Order: sequence, then C-alpha cells, then structure tokens
Amino acid sequence: MSIAIRGEDGLARCPWGLSTPDYVAYHDEEWGRPVRDDQGLYERLCLEAFQSGLSWLTILRKREGFRAAFCGFDLEKVAAFGSEDVERLMADASIVRNRAKIDAAINNARAALDLPDGLAATAWHYADPGAPGYADMSDVPAYTDNSKALAKELKRHGFRFVGPTTAYALMQACGLVDDHLLDCHRRGAYS
Repeated sequence: MSIAIRGEDGLARCPWGLSTPDYVAYHDEEWGRPVRDDQGLYERLCLEAFQSGLSWLTILRKREGFRAAFCGFDLEKVAAFGSEDVERLMADASIVRNRAKIDAAINNARAALDLPDGLAATAWHYADPGAPGYADMSDVPAYTDNSKALAKELKRHGFRFVGPTTAYALMQACGLVDDHLLDCHRRGAYS
C-alpha cells in the first residue's frame, strides 16, 4: 500500500512509517522535522550517505554506534580524523564499514567547515517549503531540481557522496521539504 494508512493508535501515517516500531518512532518524532544546525545536518548527511545501497532500518539501528564512532558528528573533531581513525572505523562493527563512505564523511566534515555560510545555511537556501504534497508514495520524486542544485553546490565545495537523490533524502529528513503524505498526521506539523 502506498497511501497513508492508520496505525493501531488511529493515526494515519506514511506507509513506510508503520512497518517497524523503529520506523514509527523515526517517522513521528524526527523525519521531516526542521534541522537548522550544522552538526545536525552533517549527521543526517553522513547517515544518508552510509545508507546508500542499504536499508534505512540498518542505519537507524546502528545510529548510536555512528554517533560514538564519529564523536557525536562534531565537525571539528571528525575533520581532524587521520589514518588511525579510518582504521579504527573500519574495525568498528557498530557502524557500516565502507572505506569510501568513511573517507567521504571525514572529507565532508572538512568541506562543511570551509563553507562560507555553514552547512545549515547552505542547505536551507535550497529548501522548498511550498513543494506540492502527495497522496501516494509512488508520486514522491527521488530528486528534484532543488536537490540537484543542492548536490551541485555541495560538490562544488568538495563534498562527496552527495548526489541529487541523497540530497533529496536529506531535504526530506531535515524538513527542507514536507514529504509526509497529504493524509499523514505529521503533514504540515513543522511548518
């Protein structure tokens, strides 16, 4: 089913938000809630990049491991990581051990620190709060012109693992767009 459906609590949700208790909590408490600080956006960007090719549920269940491994996603601390840190991360079973993604996370911390206006201001420049709502998940795009432009801007500043689809997932997760379905109880909750 790809339309909003009612859970046992009587609340209509995006269908993906009902498949596991982890998703219910993420859907109701976090997904689509505006994130306006650099550290919060950096964390979500890293998680979206690590998710590429994997289940989002895998990332959610490893999130605390990621937070511990990446010093709470503190930009300055991660930007200072060296080769010993990369090897430590490659041996850490509490995260996804992918060298290219680990290298990108470190690189992206450095790139975020070099952004003239910061990561949050840069990302929010591409926000689209007036984007159309969707009644069916099959109508939600994988990327938009705004996510293509955000990805291009981040890449221009040296970011890696930030294509239009990852940029759009970041925009959805961090409230730059509201892609809760029209009948979902969270639609418009953060505007």
